[in-house]
Amino acid sequence: MGQTNKDKEVIRLLLVDDEKGYLDVLSNRLSRRLITPTKAYSGTKAIQILRKQDFDVVVLDLKMEDMDGIEVLKVIKRMVPDLPVILLTGHGSQTAAKEGLLAGAFDFLTKPCELVELMEKIREAHEHHQQHPDTINLLDMD
Repeated sequence: MGQTNKDKEVIRLLLVDDEKGYLDVLSNRLSRRLITPTKAYSGTKAIQILRKQDFDVVVLDLKMEDMDGIEVLKVIKRMVPDLPVILLTGHGSQTAAKEGLLAGAFDFLTKPCELVELMEKIREAHEHHQQHPDTINLLDMD
């Protein structure tokens, strides 16, 4: 059997990180894998883009210069409550990641993460959003 249309569906992804080099490389790599990435180099820019475009998933860095990732997450959740947001956090930032989950993030990954791991999380968030558009994934915090 061949792949279904669902397997071939392109995911519209908003990538938010103030590390330009990292974001450019990540965007380039994801664009080869049925993902249409849009880059935002700041939290402010991400919010501006989100006002004009629809996305399936957001990947958001927690530590940025202009706005804290948690604050950006809260604004995103006010704008589009059911949009899944995956947080990227630095090593040892588990407390901030848990705060993000409580604020409505779908999940988090520790930077640097493997591309395969990020791809799986993006697809999982997208599938969950399609199946349950009005719910968020609250992970066990224990």
